[in-house]
Amino acid sequence: MAVPTPHGVPDRPGTPPMPPELAELLRAQLAAVADQVEEEVRRQVPEYARPADGPYGRNLRAGVVQALTLFVDHIADPRDDGGAIAATYYELGRGEALEGRSLDALQSALRVGGLHAWRLMGHTAEELGLDSTVVAALGELAFRTVHEVAQAAAAGYAEAQLRNSDELERRRRRLLDLLLEDGPVALEAVQDLAHGARWPVPRTVAVVALAAAPDRREEDRPLAAAGALVDMGSRPPRMLVPDPDGSGRFGGRAFTLALRGRPAAIGPTVSVTDAAQSLRLATRALGLMGRGVLPRQGVVRCADHLSTLLLYGDEPLLERLQARVLAPLDTVSAGQRDRLAETLLAWLLSGSNVPDVAARLHIHPQTVRYRLRQLEKLFGDALHDPETRLDLILALRAESLRTPQN
Repeated sequence: MAVPTPHGVPDRPGTPPMPPELAELLRAQLAAVADQVEEEVRRQVPEYARPADGPYGRNLRAGVVQALTLFVDHIADPRDDGGAIAATYYELGRGEALEGRSLDALQSALRVGGLHAWRLMGHTAEELGLDSTVVAALGELAFRTVHEVAQAAAAGYAEAQLRNSDELERRRRRLLDLLLEDGPVALEAVQDLAHGARWPVPRTVAVVALAAAPDRREEDRPLAAAGALVDMGSRPPRMLVPDPDGSGRFGGRAFTLALRGRPAAIGPTVSVTDAAQSLRLATRALGLMGRGVLPRQGVVRCADHLSTLLLYGDEPLLERLQARVLAPLDTVSAGQRDRLAETLLAWLLSGSNVPDVAARLHIHPQTVRYRLRQLEKLFGDALHDPETRLDLILALRAESLRTPQN
């Protein structure tokens, strides 16, 4: 443990020497002064207005005595750095953080107690008839003492908060791993881990898969949604968002800005124990974005592209389907094949309506009829078989998604 060295505290080389008997006189009064300081702190700081035998009471008494002892030790030996007493306040600060309390109460007690102690001890110094410069130096020393112990307490508090934050992050990472692992996830196990991670278990979640950033700067973390569980070290980086359909989580400008232009795929909304399903689809969608099957930039919502995700759920099987049902098109030239494939898909999707096909493709109806005659020669009666038509739609739709659009 490293207790910080005070800085910004009055420590002038020309400080007049303290009378040797002053330290002993004040030390003899230390217990009585501690009683009065403790009473004043209890009166002015509500958090310490509690029974003396409780944690706050014991900490208050120990802290007052330690601070007064440090002040007197500085008088007796200005070279004493008060390391042991500073360490005590360091631990007091840590204790406040570990108990989940604010540091404000302890700092208020230090200010109130320091001022009251100086009034009492300064009065003793005046009764001794000490020179005004010595009394002023004592005042500076009192300020320095309060500053030292306050700084030590703040350092202890900050260190404990940092450790708490690190531990909380580790627990949330374990929770995220549990939620996203393959296989069934027990709600009871989720609730147990979530309690330790201070994460309220939501009714629904969605997983966002993110394109890898050029670097992993902390500020690039897209924490747009409060309470999100984030793992930027995974491949791909991912975040799990609670209650994604509430409060416009994904619809607002703040979410898009937080991504800093990074492409992202949002998995479907699922129950908390089905988060792995949302991750699988988000990851698949992100991969299809990289290949240009889905839009390469911006935010893609899986819920808007379910048929595409279904088509590409088993690509080897899709390729077999395409090879079988589109085989007749392999007998024509590449340029002709593209035009016939485009016309056939439009014809199937428009309910075999020639004018609609012509409008969709921006060509003359007579051109459509000419191409349809060619298709009839290639496919024959299969064009009118319901099952074959469905297979053709699936195969041609998947092929069109891979074709760059002008």
